Amino acid sequence: MSAIRTYSEAMTTAASKSHARTPVVRLRPKTGGRFFAGAPWVYANELVMDRRSRALAPGTIATLEDSDRVAVATVALNMDSKIAARRLDAPGATIDADWLRMRLSSALALRERLFDQPFYRWVHAEADGLPGLVIDRFGEAVVVQPNAAWVENLRTALLSAIDQTAGPAQIVWNGASRARALEGLPQELRLLKGEIAGPVRTPMNGAVYLADLLGGQKTGLFYDQRPNHEFAARLAEGGRMLDVFSHVGGFGLAALAAGAAHATLVDGSEPALTLAAEAADGMGVADRLDIRRGDAFDVMRELGQSEDRFDLVVCDPPAFAPNKSALDQGLHAYAKTARLGAGLTISGGFFVLCSCSHAVDLTTLQGVASDALRRLKRTGRLIHVGGAGADHPVHPHLGETGYLKALFYQLD
Repeated sequence: MSAIRTYSEAMTTAASKSHARTPVVRLRPKTGGRFFAGAPWVYANELVMDRRSRALAPGTIATLEDSDRVAVATVALNMDSKIAARRLDAPGATIDADWLRMRLSSALALRERLFDQPFYRWVHAEADGLPGLVIDRFGEAVVVQPNAAWVENLRTALLSAIDQTAGPAQIVWNGASRARALEGLPQELRLLKGEIAGPVRTPMNGAVYLADLLGGQKTGLFYDQRPNHEFAARLAEGGRMLDVFSHVGGFGLAALAAGAAHATLVDGSEPALTLAAEAADGMGVADRLDIRRGDAFDVMRELGQSEDRFDLVVCDPPAFAPNKSALDQGLHAYAKTARLGAGLTISGGFFVLCSCSHAVDLTTLQGVASDALRRLKRTGRLIHVGGAGADHPVHPHLGETGYLKALFYQLD
């Protein structure tokens, strides 16, 4: 016991010395339960908020202590955010370009094991040990989403680490996400390296998409749906499919590449549909593609009135419930989506309902879909539940990172 105590005391002393020059924040007594169970976040109401700690600038790297003043982690702070501290490493870690390069290299090694071409999400924030940072790779180009203040503060070091790790020809700094507002960060979109002449051809599941890295939604393409595109494409072979909220044709182009007889894309964005049409032309499948621009609900109602029906209907809407305060309204929108989409599916056909809302869990989404089928007096079976691809790993102690859900039904 004496040896154990001596070792523990030595480690505590070493940690204390290593963080002596960094700011220190402290957990309030009887708080931090989720953090100590493995979650990487500490909320503002769990920290001692004295005048000194409140004065720390957003993005400050600090040492987190428990209520007994024992160092427990190196964290990134933002006292103006609901998430006041994000775990970066053990106490005493130096967060610099070398540290960033090690984290980036680890994330890159996983993706290179998973994919044979450099088109994937390279960094998925907390799950890759880089909270608030997202990086998508499009061949020789990378798009960086800096969604936390500490990432902004270390921009120069991060860019150096990215160059040393992957050496991309182009780097886009896309600070236009909704999450930045929660961190008090301004909107910003800049090309920091190289030149981008136009949309980037992006192969995935046999299709070749066009990703607009400078003007498209998020980073230009949604890699997270890759396995669900593939599963849906198998169901579409030889049939007619409807891709609602299609963006640049994620499900529809994959279905056409897999042998669907015809695909109809529905979206409100003319630029996204233009990219989908150009991609279809480049794939040689434009003669099997129809595009309907307009409000998705209006278009689905019109299709229903025309008695037009499909072998496969996929509804992949935006996040109707991005937070808990929007949950009720979001569930109403998902219910309407499910009723209209399932109503356009033939007997024996397949209906897919997706949600990327953090606030809507899988059980709730299944309940919404089941109620929609009941109201339509349709029966069927749930044949598959999909999530995000392996390049969007889930942090084992942060359920919020498992946001994507895709329900696949065969309807009678």
